[in-house]
Amino acid sequence: MIGRRESVSGAHFAFTDRWSGVSAAPYEELNLGGAVGDDPEAVATNRELAAKSLGLDPARVVWMNQVHGADVVVVSAPWGERPVPQVDAVVTAERGLALAVLTADCTPVLLADPVAGIAAAAHAGRPGMVAGVVPAALRAMTELGADPARIVARTGPAVCGKCYEVPEEMRADVAAVEPAAHAETSWGTPSVDVTAGVHAQLDRLGVRDRQQSPVCTLESGDHFSYRRDRTTGRLAGYVWLD
Repeated sequence: MIGRRESVSGAHFAFTDRWSGVSAAPYEELNLGGAVGDDPEAVATNRELAAKSLGLDPARVVWMNQVHGADVVVVSAPWGERPVPQVDAVVTAERGLALAVLTADCTPVLLADPVAGIAAAAHAGRPGMVAGVVPAALRAMTELGADPARIVARTGPAVCGKCYEVPEEMRADVAAVEPAAHAETSWGTPSVDVTAGVHAQLDRLGVRDRQQSPVCTLESGDHFSYRRDRTTGRLAGYVWLD
């Protein structure tokens, strides 16, 4: 269920795999995405199972309506009955409030400054990385008092640069914005490495404590991959502070 979990000075990071949930094929098993065609009751059960496995109250997890953009919202409480906004990053200064990001090849980015008590979760697909969603999230964190030198950054399972094949023109357009994302597939064609682009952006902004998952979602049968399966579930990354 939880493929990877880490705690750093009271900041907690977790990434799910696809197992130990209740969704049926093709969403088996732990689909956490509510907009992919799965049974809503199964998704709700999966979200509850995942949260409880992390010691979280499912009602205290903040989700996003992700749209591959660069908009960020600062939150201090769950949405409740309010509409979930169309954003690709959430930031909070509320300790104990968990932020969640959904992916199935895009790069999930979790950020936390344990000293300031500021956390963020961002959804960085190719369009969002180019648009600057991660720098935007970092700016929102610093406006609340976070220091990039103290921020801990973790990126989760995502399609790797050896597998994310794109047309040459698209690779050139991406590399013009973020050179570190320029890549080549293992079979010698143009590709984009979104995670490398994200880490380059964080490095330029002064974030030094960075780690990335070694998992390529397209290659791993334990993870959902949109590029591999098209109709599939969504993984989640969670970040919260004590």
